[in-house]
Amino acid sequence: MNKHRRKLWLLVLFAYVPLAVGYLGYSQQINAGSWRTATREPAGLAPDPATTPEAVVQVYSARTVSWRGYFGVHTWVSAKRSGEERFTVYEVMGYRLRRTGTVVVVGHERAPDGYWFGNRPQLLADLRGDGVDAVIDRIDAAVTTYPYPAEYRAWPGPNSNTFVAHLLRAAPELRVDLPPTAIGKDYLGARALRRTPSGTGVQANLLGVAGVLAGVEEGVEVNLLGLTFGVDPLGLAIKLPLIGRIGPGGDAKASEMTKARSQ
Repeated sequence: MNKHRRKLWLLVLFAYVPLAVGYLGYSQQINAGSWRTATREPAGLAPDPATTPEAVVQVYSARTVSWRGYFGVHTWVSAKRSGEERFTVYEVMGYRLRRTGTVVVVGHERAPDGYWFGNRPQLLADLRGDGVDAVIDRIDAAVTTYPYPAEYRAWPGPNSNTFVAHLLRAAPELRVDLPPTAIGKDYLGARALRRTPSGTGVQANLLGVAGVLAGVEEGVEVNLLGLTFGVDPLGLAIKLPLIGRIGPGGDAKASEMTKARSQ
């Protein structure tokens, strides 16, 4: 590790530690047990394909595994086309790189709304009905254009949240405001300017460590060393690192508001 990178990590440490100490007594969402025995069962948030013939796209987030869950969340997309009998889950898993040569996972191996190694997911968006099959077509196409299939860094990215942000830009109908705890969502690589994941604004960012974002759905955010601070005037909420969104009902309320707007 070179001298400049060591200094950067020290800055990150000093930025995160005070927040982490305060958050330890706040969080009730994190399973700190072994990932090997943690539940992956469905959370009851996805519809039953057997009784839901229409096309569905859902977006989820859940605290990450073990102690890392105090810092951030893992996000993914689940979708099924009209008449399909099962969901396809779209996500990135870093440990798959050595095994398969890519971090991108698209398949049916797990429940669309499954607990993420013991941590209950939150529903960020739910889009159904006419026109949703075309949205899924664009999501599938976006998977093939993801710029970092052979790269993974938990901080500052690219990671699972970078991937989901990429997919969401291809499906602005979802209008998803990714949580401030979705570290990596602002990683733009060599591009310094892009649309926000919700498609309702723009963001500028330098390699995921410094940037600004403004959008109708997201409000205004400042990203510094992976920490996101922001305010959502329409949702009457503020956004903080580690803790997430604070407002009427917190993150759970935000999820329901996004779901209602998406349908």
